Formats: sequence, C-alpha cells, structure tokens
Amino acid sequence: MSVAKKEYKRITVKSLIEMKEHGEKISMLTAYDYSMAKIVDSAGIDVILVGDSASNVMAGHETTLPITLDQMIYHASSVIRGVKRALVTVDLPFGSYQSDPKEALRSAIRIMKESGAHAIKLEGGKEIKESVKKILNAGIPVMGHLGLTPQSIYKFGSYTVRAKQEEEAAKLKEDAIFLEKMGCFAIVLEKIPAQLASEVAESVSIPIIGIGAGNGVDGQVLVLHDLLGMTYEFSPRFLRRYMNLYEDMSNAISQYVDDVKDGDFPNDSEQY
Repeated sequence: MSVAKKEYKRITVKSLIEMKEHGEKISMLTAYDYSMAKIVDSAGIDVILVGDSASNVMAGHETTLPITLDQMIYHASSVIRGVKRALVTVDLPFGSYQSDPKEALRSAIRIMKESGAHAIKLEGGKEIKESVKKILNAGIPVMGHLGLTPQSIYKFGSYTVRAKQEEEAAKLKEDAIFLEKMGCFAIVLEKIPAQLASEVAESVSIPIIGIGAGNGVDGQVLVLHDLLGMTYEFSPRFLRRYMNLYEDMSNAISQYVDDVKDGDFPNDSEQY
C-alpha cells in the first residue's frame, strides 16, 4: 500500500523522523562531486551520503581506509554546492574518530565548517560512545553505522554478511538502541540478515537505512556508481542496477575516437 508523501522543500533530520513516523520510506544515495550531486538532488533523493566509498570508486583504492579527512572535506564541499533539497551526510574517515574523542570532535567540526554539510556518519556502537557523545554535545547531527563496517574490513577479514550468529546479532541490537539513546538521528545497517534488520527498525524510533539489509527497514542506500552500472565488476545480491553506464559510456567514447580518426568530427556545422 502506498503512503501519502509530505512535500519537503528541504530535508532535515526532523524530516527523516517524520517519514518514519508516517511510514514513508527514505531514499539515500552517495555522491562525491558537484555535477552528480546536482542530478541526484534534482531527482528527489532524500539523503545524499558523501561516503568514504569515494576511496574505492573515485580514487581506485581497494578499501575505504586510505581516504583522508581533507579529501572527504573536498568531496563534501563539491557536493554541497550542487544540492538544494537533500540532507547531506558525510562519513568521518578511518582514523579521524576511533581512538581520541577530542580528535573526533575536531574532525566533525572541520567537516561541518569547511564543507557546509548537514550531518556526519561514523561506524560502530558502544566502543565509540565517547566520540559520539562529544560530537552530539557540540550540536552536530550524527548518523550511526552498524553491521558490516567497511573501515573494520581487516578485523572482519571479508565483506560477508554480518550478525548471522546470535551473539553478534544481540550486540548489534544493543548498539542500535544505545545509539538512539545517545541521540543519533538515524542508523545505517549494512549487509545483515533481513529479519534482524526488521527487528532493529521496530525496536527504535529513529530511521534505519539498509544496504543489503532487506525491505523491513525505513529506507535504502546504494552507492551511485553501482546503481548506474559504472562499476561493472561489483555484483552483490543486494544491488539493483538501473542502468548500464559502463557499456553506454564505453560505446560513446569509442564512437568519438572513431569519428576523430576518420575526420568526421568536427563536421561543418560544428565549426566556427
């Protein structure tokens, strides 16, 4: 059954809470530059995540770990300039918040001041409580991230589904409730069993955004380059490709190369 949508001129943290209360699903995508952000925002997305996945899709790294705070601020600043409606949330990169709550606060403040972003996201539960507390006390909205946390890939050893065992599932539930009580406005759940994700969504009043976490949550997030079919080698079960841009772009560029080589471009109408 479809749910009547409230029209929001600007999405805020409060807007997302209202969407959950009214049963309206929340749409979220990544973006890392001005041009893409402008398109995504104008298409009606609710939340844009300037993800540390930029380390993979923009810089070509194997993991999210190498990207720096300065680089995240650069990407976030580019995105903000293209956005009029969506809430823009920025990942705190690896090493900027895990060990020192004061450093976490400084990192979050830099992102907010230098990029103009609206919120930050960070991975983990009770183990990062002091960092979360300091950032929230400074008035900065925080989105949590539980389940598969890519910044901990070397701890996990793989990108397989998390929280399949009872002990890990129980901890994830506890962490979600803990993050809500701390004051986080939403939580991303990545690559966990659908039933568990649904139980978490029902146990908290803040929105739960899933990626590989089934349809029983309050919204969904994907990496834009995956959705558009630009990253052809990445095919997890949870990914739905809405285009095949890799093939379309390759064909267009090949055609351009041929036209230049053949002297067909530019033609008479394309000259001054």
